[in-house]
Amino acid sequence: MNSTLNIHSEFQQYERILRPFAFNLTHSKEETEDLLQDTFYRALSNADKFAEGTNIKAWLFTIMRNIFINSYRRKKLSRVTVDTSENQYLLNSTKRVEKNDSERSFLAEDLQAALNDVSDTFTKPFLMYYNGFHYEEIAQELNLPLGTVKSRIFFARKELQARLKNMGIMNSSLS
Repeated sequence: MNSTLNIHSEFQQYERILRPFAFNLTHSKEETEDLLQDTFYRALSNADKFAEGTNIKAWLFTIMRNIFINSYRRKKLSRVTVDTSENQYLLNSTKRVEKNDSERSFLAEDLQAALNDVSDTFTKPFLMYYNGFHYEEIAQELNLPLGTVKSRIFFARKELQARLKNMGIMNSSLS
């Protein structure tokens, strides 16, 4: 019992250090509070696994990071939509519907032409972002600071929008 009280007082000491880290992960005040609470709960419930003399700060940060990652993965999986309606004829239909994509083809050619005119400095981060890479992954891959990656993607998008507007393509979805 005394050991638990000792750990609890140490947790309170690290709360002011953990709070900015939690906010950096969640970007939300409410989620930050939840993450802090989950971290302390998990640490208290596993206090018997904590060895005296080890770095409690690192232990708490690791617990918080793992809780955040697991929560993120759960949220990502929960976004999958399942249709449980009785009439799934169209969903389960094996007939293929052919669609005339000629307009889309012309738009793709125009986009490629406009993109070819954008500086390679901006194009590579923009295309990586467009293809689903996160800012941090692009920064690491291109060995650039995160702010530089964000700026280059922003400027590529703005330059591409201007070029498409000059080409007469007004309703660009790149906004």
